[in-house]
Amino acid sequence: MKIICIGRNYAEHVVELDHTRELPDAPQFFLKPDTALLRNNDPFYVPDFSREVHYETELVVKINRVGRAIGERFAPRYYSEVGLGIDFTARDLQRTYIAKGLPWEIAKAFDHSAALSPSFIPLAELGGNVQNLHF
Repeated sequence: MKIICIGRNYAEHVVELDHTRELPDAPQFFLKPDTALLRNNDPFYVPDFSREVHYETELVVKINRVGRAIGERFAPRYYSEVGLGIDFTARDLQRTYIAKGLPWEIAKAFDHSAALSPSFIPLAELGGNVQNLHF
């Protein structure tokens, strides 16, 4: 499984975390490895390498077709279900690594840092358009 994450796409959260940074022109992409999944309703443990773990509720779009270089207008053909997730972040490490201009995957991709809902809901049941979901 590949977990593709999009960061810095929620303007209010960007401002909340760092008032001095400009909003990016485009979202940032990062990956979480398969080992980041918190499976089988297992408990989450705060990693011992961080003193400041934050969590965010995320909309999870399940991609159900293989594709590459997909035009924006064709993107909805590649997903049909959504779920919820919790993205755990070692925020103290993330700030440190970003300030040094280094990759910050250690803050996002650690073991069990991605919890997913046990099932996904067909978009058709929710109105069919992922851009119009409110929760």
